[in-house]
Formats: sequence, structure tokens, C-alpha cells
Amino acid sequence: MNNPEAILQHERVPQFACNWALFLDVDGTLLDIAQNPDGVTVSRELHSMLEVAHHLNSHAVALISGRNLSDLDRLFGPMHFPAAGQHGLERRDSLGHVTRATDRLNRISLAARALEQAARVREGILVEYKGLSLALHYRGAPELREWAEFTMRELLNRLGPEFRLIAGKMVYELKPGGRDKGTAIADFMMESPFAGRVPIFIGDDLTDEDGFTVVNRAGGHSIKVGHGDSLARWHLCDAHSVRRWLTAYIEFLKLGKL
Repeated sequence: MNNPEAILQHERVPQFACNWALFLDVDGTLLDIAQNPDGVTVSRELHSMLEVAHHLNSHAVALISGRNLSDLDRLFGPMHFPAAGQHGLERRDSLGHVTRATDRLNRISLAARALEQAARVREGILVEYKGLSLALHYRGAPELREWAEFTMRELLNRLGPEFRLIAGKMVYELKPGGRDKGTAIADFMMESPFAGRVPIFIGDDLTDEDGFTVVNRAGGHSIKVGHGDSLARWHLCDAHSVRRWLTAYIEFLKLGKL
């Protein structure tokens, strides 16, 4: 392929460069959103693409997700990529060292028990307790959106000002404040192999806006997937478009190695 970017002519994306640090959201970005978070699968093709990109990009590729690290490893293993899980509450650097914000574990655990009890009698509602954060999915019962928001705001009031409520695509999530996808990207950018490179972050949801803010301030490229207002400066249509973009980027990197 003499011009890898030719397949992206109808997308609004930056011109490829060989000095990028690549940060990728997972659900809705690399992967199509499923009815249930456990219902997604990662194709062998995507596994291979990420491993090749990681190798060709001098290992400066990281996953930035709302999922926890163990879930990311289940999906993308046996490769253990540098990654930020639970919206930055846990992070694994390129050497495999993991740091976690564990100072408010007891309170989020008690909130999880209360939420599971409240959701038990509501069909289509899914509670996802990730250890450091707590999500309430209503994709299976969209008519319960107001109940979901009210319930999570009540829990937020109980947890106190140190916690934050995040609204996503058919989900509300409670997490300790002070850490987010933006702070995770900023931490990566202070470490090898990301330091000195231009940050690129691709995401699709409201929870990715923190990452877009950090990348924009650093003079990088923020890419929004799908519709909706965003601070991102570039745009891809959907997860399929992201995978096509990643294919083209890999071809660009291969040409640079010739």
C-alpha cells in the first residue's frame, strides 16, 4: 500500500507521523458496544493489529478504559499492554508496574452492596462493581434512565464530595475523584517509551473528554468516535472506522521501517 491514508479519505483525522504515543479507549472505540460488557469479544485480527502496532510504534501504545486491568487482560491477553483501568484509578506502566488508588475502597464496597440490592428487582439493570469504581448499566432497560440517575446521585450524596458521578452511554458510574483518563495519559507521557512523543487519544464517550483535554493541551491529536459534542479536534465514524484507521497507521509504520 503506497498511501496508507488513502483508505481514510472520508474521515477527519490528522496526517500520520512516526513520533506518536497512541492511547486507545476500548468499548465503543476499538470494540463495538455490546448489550452487556461481558458480551464483547476481541477478534484474532484485532489482537494481531494491536501487537504489531505496539512493536512498530516502539511500544508507545496504551489502552485507556473504564474496564479494570484484569478485564482488559482477559480480552487482550496474553499480551499485557500498558493500560489505565477504571478511568485512571489503576494504571500499569510499560514495565508492568501497577499503581492503584485504594484509599476509599471500603466506601465504594458498601455502595456496591446497596446498589446491587436496589437493582435486584429491576429487570434489565446491570450493576458492575469493578473494585475501585461502580457502574450501573441501563442499556437493557432504557426506560429506567431517570431511576438510574436518581439512584446513583443518592449514592453519590452518601459517599461524599471525594467521589464523582460520570454519565456515559447508557451507564452511570461512581468513582473516587482526583484520577481520570486525562491524569492517566499525563502520567504515561512522563515515562518511557511515551515521553517526548506526540500524544494521540481516540475515544467515544463523555468519560474520554478528560483525556481529550490533556492531549489538546499537550499539542497532540484528540479523535472523537461517533456523534455528539466533544473537545476532540478530529473525528472517526465508529469502531469499524477506528480499526480501519489502525490498519492504515500500521501500514504507515511498516513503510517507515523499510
